Amino acid sequence: MWELIYALLSIGIFFNLLASVGLLRFPDVYTRLHAGTKCTTFGSIFIALAVIAYGLWKWYEGDKTMISLAIHAFFALIAILLTNPTGAHAIARAAYRSGVKPAKAVIDELGGEKND
Repeated sequence: MWELIYALLSIGIFFNLLASVGLLRFPDVYTRLHAGTKCTTFGSIFIALAVIAYGLWKWYEGDKTMISLAIHAFFALIAILLTNPTGAHAIARAAYRSGVKPAKAVIDELGGEKND
């Protein structure tokens, strides 16, 4: 069981590290939002799954207080899955409406023009 927990934690930490690298390396707000939201959501899923697995394993062994840890991690996971994409969408929409341009020239599907 420890192997599963360590594997889930390792995957979660890896994706959270990728998110931090993406926040430092990407050039504009849109690509940084992409790295920050996708990677941290995915990393948080695996970390929460590791906590749930640990809580359920300890509960199965007889420690009845650990089930609350698993339940809290499950509700935190649901909250992250609902709020992280919603917040990123709100930030991206506000940046677009404020006139923030992408770093590289791309075709703007909403405006139909090329940004420089």
